[in-house]
Amino acid sequence: MTTTTRILTGTLAGAMLIAGSAQAERSDWPDNFTVGTASQGGTYFVYGSGWANMIADELGVSGGGEVTGGPNQNLALVHTGDLALGLSTMGPAAEAVAGKSPLAPGVAMDNVCALFPMYETPFSITTLEGSGIDTIADIPDGATIGFGPAASTSDTYFPKILEELGVDFERRNGGWNDLGGQLQDGLIDVIAFAAGIPIPAVSQLEVQTDVNIIEFTADEQQRIVDAFPVSPFQIPASTYQILEEDARAVSMWNFTIAGCDLPEDFVYEITKLSMENNDRMRDIHRSAQFSVPENLEYNTVLPFHPGAVRWFEENGYEIPAEQQL
Repeated sequence: MTTTTRILTGTLAGAMLIAGSAQAERSDWPDNFTVGTASQGGTYFVYGSGWANMIADELGVSGGGEVTGGPNQNLALVHTGDLALGLSTMGPAAEAVAGKSPLAPGVAMDNVCALFPMYETPFSITTLEGSGIDTIADIPDGATIGFGPAASTSDTYFPKILEELGVDFERRNGGWNDLGGQLQDGLIDVIAFAAGIPIPAVSQLEVQTDVNIIEFTADEQQRIVDAFPVSPFQIPASTYQILEEDARAVSMWNFTIAGCDLPEDFVYEITKLSMENNDRMRDIHRSAQFSVPENLEYNTVLPFHPGAVRWFEENGYEIPAEQQL
């Protein structure tokens, strides 16, 4: 055997060994995956579907987003293994862990782990400009208010928030696009949104008709922060064409979630891809500017998946032991 032949043979053997090792590391990966999002017209659907496509393209695993009822349903389906991945706000996550999910009362959902922070979900109110509703106090008794899909974050918390503020209303559920059409047609009076901004349905509405974004007063904001698991928030004026200045609101953090029993290497690669390509994440939805490791602290509810923990710790981010499996 010549020297050249020996080199070529050794190189080929090394390449085969590396390829075999890589294949072995992926042997327990799922053949496909689904990301639970929410209704069309909401930020979850845009963010989750785009994120799923990026994972599928880069990791070579078939996958995509699925329309769901939002966080409560995502938490339940990830817990049971019907979904591999999903999106959730921290309020519903805390209730699910405590066995207080409205979809499964008494079931402590302990097979749900956090991956990485997404963004804050502001709670905001939209009406038609000609409705005569310029403040929350202007909402007339018996007004029909759309709260999004049943058991969504908005549907779970916004009715309680408005009741705390003394608003009397009739409840309407539906997808955000559908509710936007109903508002435009005069079939409902108000939409109470809880979604990452800009909300696609609101952006579409302001192009098609004249709408108002109703902000909380300082007193209303403080009352809600004191009563619910939310934080003060300002919707930047640049979010929508109709806003001339920042709008006072409240918000709740969102995290991506995964089944705790998913393979560590699979989740590590998903976390690595998501955290090291924020420019691509922002291309999916503008709110992903907040999908950065520095916002890890806003999950105080769910344990982090071991695959996510490995990436964060390799990159200098500390996750407390009590938040690890």
